[in-house]
Amino acid sequence: MAAISSDNHGLRLVVRYAVLTLIAAIFIFPLVFMVMSSFKPDLQLLRDTSSFRAFLPVGDLSLDNYRDAFTRAPVATFVFNSVLVTGLTVLLSLLFCSLAAFSFVFLNWTGRSVLLSVILATLIVPFETIAIPLLLLVSKLPWIGLDGFQIGWLNSYRVQIIPWIADGLTIFLFVQYFKDLPKELIEASRVEGASWWQIYRKVVMPLSGPVLATAAILKFLVMYNQYLWPLIVVQQESYRPVMVGLQYFFQLDTAWGEIMAYLTVITVPVLAFYLVLQRAFIASIASTGVKG
Repeated sequence: MAAISSDNHGLRLVVRYAVLTLIAAIFIFPLVFMVMSSFKPDLQLLRDTSSFRAFLPVGDLSLDNYRDAFTRAPVATFVFNSVLVTGLTVLLSLLFCSLAAFSFVFLNWTGRSVLLSVILATLIVPFETIAIPLLLLVSKLPWIGLDGFQIGWLNSYRVQIIPWIADGLTIFLFVQYFKDLPKELIEASRVEGASWWQIYRKVVMPLSGPVLATAAILKFLVMYNQYLWPLIVVQQESYRPVMVGLQYFFQLDTAWGEIMAYLTVITVPVLAFYLVLQRAFIASIASTGVKG
């Protein structure tokens, strides 16, 4: 019986790893195709798409597509803009949305349930319905910066960051996670005389590694893939993000090899961010818990 049970367990492991390998291959193949195609001239790239050669480093390989891509468009500027805007938005969103969720869960104030319901209701409102009103608003808002006082936020980093700091999904994620935290920790901290800010900073947030990583990844993907809003509010090349920069490669003649090279370059920050957050996510799960 023990041998049969061991054989069944081994068979289940084999099937499980086979399924996981297949799923991983499905997700990896597009990335492999993109990277391999970025080194091939257009004619070979299109010819190889009809066979498995599209996933192999075969044929006339060179770095010409990368050189031509950086010549056609200011790729480094686009990547810098996207990383800057996305990074600042993620950090500010985690701060303000976690503070909002903390107040909804742990503080007693009139109307918090109604306001939370209104915030969650915004999740069903498509951005396209508010794009024009939001554009009219940011074009009239004042700003005081290093250049002095000015009217309007267009053609700037702030117009790409500030409207996206707070959102219903991120607040909802924090609210749901905070509700599951042990209430005994909060009560004990209050008994010991800790302020709400101290409880937020020293008790709640150190236990919130998983939701921080999850919210950061989701926010990063949304912000890094922004296209419509930057296209509306940014006309200056020096402020454009990577997704708006992609249209440079469809003007006049479409260069597929350069497009693959550009996509490969702009994918690097996404993979780096994911790998960093993945390690932080695993570490936070391992260190999260209540000690008796």
